[in-house]
Amino acid sequence: MSLIIPRWEWRTFGAPFGAADAVLAGLTPTGVEESDELYLLSEDGDNVKVRAELIDIKVLREVDRRHGLERWEPVRKASFPLDAAAVAAVFEALRQPLPSLSRNAYSLSELLDELVEPSGTIRVMSVHKRRLRYTINDCMGEVSDIEVDGRHTRTLALEAEDPAAVRASVIALGLGDRVNTSVPRGLTNLIDDEPPRYAVIDVGTNSVKFHVGEQTSDGAWRAVVDRAEITRLGDGLATSGAISTAALTLTTRAIAGMVDEARKHHAWAIVAVGTAGLRTASNRDEVVAAIEEATGVTVNPISGEEESRLAYLAVRAELGSTDGALVVFDTGGGSTQFTFGHGSEVDDRFSIDVGAVRYTERFGLAAAVSTDALQAALAAIASDLHRLDGRPAPDALVGMGGAVTNITAVKLGLDPYDPDAVQGAILDRADIDRQIELYRSRDADGRRSIVGLQPKRADVILAGACIVRTVMDKLGQDTVTVSDRGLRHGLLIDRFGQPAHP
Repeated sequence: MSLIIPRWEWRTFGAPFGAADAVLAGLTPTGVEESDELYLLSEDGDNVKVRAELIDIKVLREVDRRHGLERWEPVRKASFPLDAAAVAAVFEALRQPLPSLSRNAYSLSELLDELVEPSGTIRVMSVHKRRLRYTINDCMGEVSDIEVDGRHTRTLALEAEDPAAVRASVIALGLGDRVNTSVPRGLTNLIDDEPPRYAVIDVGTNSVKFHVGEQTSDGAWRAVVDRAEITRLGDGLATSGAISTAALTLTTRAIAGMVDEARKHHAWAIVAVGTAGLRTASNRDEVVAAIEEATGVTVNPISGEEESRLAYLAVRAELGSTDGALVVFDTGGGSTQFTFGHGSEVDDRFSIDVGAVRYTERFGLAAAVSTDALQAALAAIASDLHRLDGRPAPDALVGMGGAVTNITAVKLGLDPYDPDAVQGAILDRADIDRQIELYRSRDADGRRSIVGLQPKRADVILAGACIVRTVMDKLGQDTVTVSDRGLRHGLLIDRFGQPAHP
């Protein structure tokens, strides 16, 4: 067998490929090929196929965890009948026990009928491929149309000896958000009709929120994972203007875990955005670079106006309200976003630097405080929300974010948290006032015993409740409807909302 050099590979399934399609349209293919192949698939198995009457085995030797690249090594290519050593190599690559061999050599039909089918764990898949080959920067590129049992998909692959060249080509094609998916995994997803899954990460001033959603054939979304980790990226930001090393370390660790989890759930893409804390930090570029270096994910800071738009989109999709005037606000650790609209139409949106972390630090609200100190904080929040003054009362007010959902969880006594119970719940002024007094009279340690309150949010919950109460006052509302959904859900819909099932 001729020498074959192992290469680093990256591949994505599904269509379209966005900006990459435009790049490919401007290239001339270096080759076109059609083939019929037979794949042998098993759980966690490597790449084993029959092509041109040869068994072809490639084994995964190394993974670049940061960028998800994989180094595959061709280990055997042999003609039929296969001798005992070749048969053993097939089962080793499939990570299946080698059955007893009754022959010295096996034809393809004998291999399938006598060894593969009786295993009950190896699947045989007939695959038709049409490949277009390209040279993309310093990489070999390939776009393939694939048909399996009447199911169709499309895959784009890049490979080179140098992993940096592969990563650079992925970025150049605008596919940096996509997750590397091997051929065995992609084919298994296709034949099992697994809905496409996508992951979004919302890097906030107080917490990092993570969501994996899968899209059903009718375009609807189902949550696979939805959770948050409090990392306090904005700790000390108000005074120093920069994100601290400690906060960056915690946040990076959380994002790395989320990236690993997204890959385990076979997400096709991971999109990450940063909000108020990240966009206002003087060392924003250094923080983004450090996170990318450690996790392989680029966190894109977005404007407050974009936050508002995405929050409104999430509310419209999940609550299905309203025909009248609607105001959606999303309050976080560093800012609060507002979107004013009528039905599906957005009339105005903006962001104000009013966030729970800011007022907690400014007025010492992590501790028990006097009523005078509380009134001073409320007055400052009201002053900073002056942009709401004089606006007409909407027909409906919807709130989202950690403060709103935690207040709701406390009201309902939820332990553990139940997003379905929180979604669509109603808070009135009395609910907010009772909780403000409850938090005012206790320090953070005392608040942690309150049922329904996330312990890591205990120090900022008083400031958050004050912001919610002030927004209600400014907009003349006695109640607020709670949305457990938020920026991450709006981002999912915005980026991947169109039906995309292959």
